[in-house]
Amino acid sequence: MNAGRSALAVAEAARVLRAGGLVAFPTETFYGLAVDPRQEKAVTRLFAVKKRDSGKAIPLLISRLNQLEEIVTEIPSAYQPLMRRFWPGALTLIFPARPHLPPALTAESGTIAVRETSHPLARQLIDAFGFAITGTSANISGQPPVAELSHLATELTAACDLLLDGGATPGGLSSTIVGMDGGELRVRRQGAIDIF
Repeated sequence: MNAGRSALAVAEAARVLRAGGLVAFPTETFYGLAVDPRQEKAVTRLFAVKKRDSGKAIPLLISRLNQLEEIVTEIPSAYQPLMRRFWPGALTLIFPARPHLPPALTAESGTIAVRETSHPLARQLIDAFGFAITGTSANISGQPPVAELSHLATELTAACDLLLDGGATPGGLSSTIVGMDGGELRVRRQGAIDIF
């Protein structure tokens, strides 16, 4: 089902997520695919739909900082300046994950990649859902991400339970990913934000 950007569309998308469904939605970079990260079956389905290697973790998106407490065990002090400067926005940080998250989500690494999205519609969706959502790009693994719903692969369109249409997204570069290595900040993927 293709839904617009009304409050009703957002509420329906949140209902779909709670029911274990799959939603395509816009972010500040490209379109993403959302499922409820607490539901193992939904996470498994997401991997299958994307044809994603099980060794690759899935990032999460939040809309408010207090949602971090539900998914991570610690916020490294080195992240605080980055969060103040770049969140909400296209900076993804890697945290120690809470053990209740499905192992597939973290690729059994014990860590979870998270960013606070700045896209208004994505924020509305997370608020309506009431928990973090997955934020992996809406593409088949190995294919380019898409900035418009009309560019979504046919098989992904068919697999989604709801398409939340937010118009064209900015595109450009994907989010920058930063983690900790031996107590030091390390850029894991250079993207839309240059932190140094």
